[in-house]
Amino acid sequence: MKHKFLNYLVPTIILFIVISSFWVISSVNNLQIFYLFLGLIIGIFLLDIDYLIFWFYIKPNNEESRLIKLAIENKEFKSVIKIIQNSHQTHYNLIFHHYFFQVILTLFSLFIFTSTKNTFTSALTLGLNLHLIIDEIIGYRVDPKTVQKWLFAREPKQLPLIFLKRYIAVFISFTLLFTFILIRSKI
Repeated sequence: MKHKFLNYLVPTIILFIVISSFWVISSVNNLQIFYLFLGLIIGIFLLDIDYLIFWFYIKPNNEESRLIKLAIENKEFKSVIKIIQNSHQTHYNLIFHHYFFQVILTLFSLFIFTSTKNTFTSALTLGLNLHLIIDEIIGYRVDPKTVQKWLFAREPKQLPLIFLKRYIAVFISFTLLFTFILIRSKI
């Protein structure tokens, strides 16, 4: 469980250190650095809400959904996190882990990063993008077909596996661009 948690936390902390280092050198207010940290941390874990949407609205009657409801009623939140992490490679019908959402998020992110100076909003958006990229990279390394299934769920035509690496590279490029824009926004 800790290993999967670290898959998200380590890149987020590295990104925070890189961005905040540039900001500290440029004498950016400490409150802005706090907003950066808060936005990245919330953003990196926010997309996992779609598991709850899946369990409560899309498939409310399956066994896993009943386990989640019981764990939440009993306030066993560690169990909920454990179930989310264990079911990560088996859920293909998630709303926020879909290519269409990623395209919309990227367009929305372009708007956010080019039109606002709000550190928290920008960091939250960067965290959302980073979450998807981490999922795609880890999933691709484990089993590219699984990434293809959940990215293009509900689609009659799938992106061929030979193009999946390019697809991921494009969105990594956008995430790096957003990181650069965020660094430059306070320098």
